[in-house]
Amino acid sequence: MSRDYNQVGRKTAASAMYHGTTTVGLVCSDGVVLATDTRVTAGGFIAHKRGKKLLKIDENIAMTISGGVADAQNVVDTLKYYCNLYRMERNRPMPVKAAAQVVSNMLFSSRYYPYIADVLVGGVDKSGGSLFNVDIFGSLNQEKMIATGSGSPVAYGILEAEFKEGMPVAKAHQLAAKAIIAATKRNVATGDHFDVAILDKDGFRELSEAEKDKLLAQFTSNN
Repeated sequence: MSRDYNQVGRKTAASAMYHGTTTVGLVCSDGVVLATDTRVTAGGFIAHKRGKKLLKIDENIAMTISGGVADAQNVVDTLKYYCNLYRMERNRPMPVKAAAQVVSNMLFSSRYYPYIADVLVGGVDKSGGSLFNVDIFGSLNQEKMIATGSGSPVAYGILEAEFKEGMPVAKAHQLAAKAIIAATKRNVATGDHFDVAILDKDGFRELSEAEKDKLLAQFTSNN
């Protein structure tokens, strides 16, 4: 019986590898930066050009999603529920590591019929900024710099050359945007536009359309 379940899991995981997207997370001296593209694909079909893959969970926590849309949205809704419950019961926001652990527990408990979702959970709490990657089987890894999705090899080319631990969010959000923009030019499943969010002592803030247009013009002209 367990062998049959494992075979299902392996087949599902193998197919999940081909879901397209690019997400980036960076830990900075004064917060965390998250960024994603906005193209939603179904095989070779572009299902939506402005899909939302970067989502606010609480004032101090945000999350990026890749994989199956319904599965990922279910994970987001569940985490929002637990973060709200934690805030109401304890009158303070949930720590980022605890939020990531909630996602890890959820995905691990469903590992035989897994949620097709690979997520980044990032944010700021009393210990500073932190970032976690959780894969479809619930494996939890803390990172300083990470890219996921089909465009991640291109994004890593930018990040590994330019990211430095301890850089401020003022520079890191530009680097994250540059990595996503590069991926949109080299990966067919990544594209259309991008979203960038900053989490710091002031909470969650997404870049405006004007700010993103400025970054797009800057990094497009440089290429």
